[in-house]
Amino acid sequence: MKRHLAGWLAALAAIALTGCGYNDLQRQDEGIKASWSEVLNQYQRRADLVPNLVNTVKGYAAHEEKVLTEVTNARASVAGIKATPELINDPVAFQKFIEAQNQLQGALSRLLAVSENYPNLKADALFRDLTAQLEGTENRIAVARNRYIKTVQEYNTTVRSFPTNLTAMIFKMPVHPTFTVADEAAVSAPPKVDFNRPPAAPAPTPAVPPTPKADASPPRLLSWLQTVAAMG
Repeated sequence: MKRHLAGWLAALAAIALTGCGYNDLQRQDEGIKASWSEVLNQYQRRADLVPNLVNTVKGYAAHEEKVLTEVTNARASVAGIKATPELINDPVAFQKFIEAQNQLQGALSRLLAVSENYPNLKADALFRDLTAQLEGTENRIAVARNRYIKTVQEYNTTVRSFPTNLTAMIFKMPVHPTFTVADEAAVSAPPKVDFNRPPAAPAPTPAVPPTPKADASPPRLLSWLQTVAAMG
């Protein structure tokens, strides 16, 4: 008798939890964790490219110490934050992590702007390969971030809707933070680079038109970085 009663109570509890949106909340929460893990993977991929990129630029523009140091320090700030799935449950830690990533993105855009003044650097095969990888990574970051934003939006809507908001309150399932831009105008502005040196004298006009150089990709990547940063 007791076994039958326990079975009926379990069945009723399952029906109640299903009707109040508990299963939906759990499914959407797992979706957020999965999409956030992909964001972290792509951010790590970008961070892994930074040392080789900095070393390559240093080989041609070692005196651009300020820009090189900015990128190195920004990467160190990112590495200093423990990037775990639990970040999405701590809005303060989440915001610090995103700010650190935005600083790294801005430092990289300034590094690419500096590279425009060094034709030999732009023509370097390793530099072209690294910037191509960086551009691909920025694309992946944008896709992963958009997926995370959509899953968080779905989950937060469920958490705030009746009667699932009561279920979320009982089981302590608050809304999750998403990506925001604190100062969109400042983020979207092109980086200002002061080289602190007089402009170089114009080169004499060659008698024979020079052979076109291969596309080094930084201008397009620089524009992409600024666009993604503006999206927050």
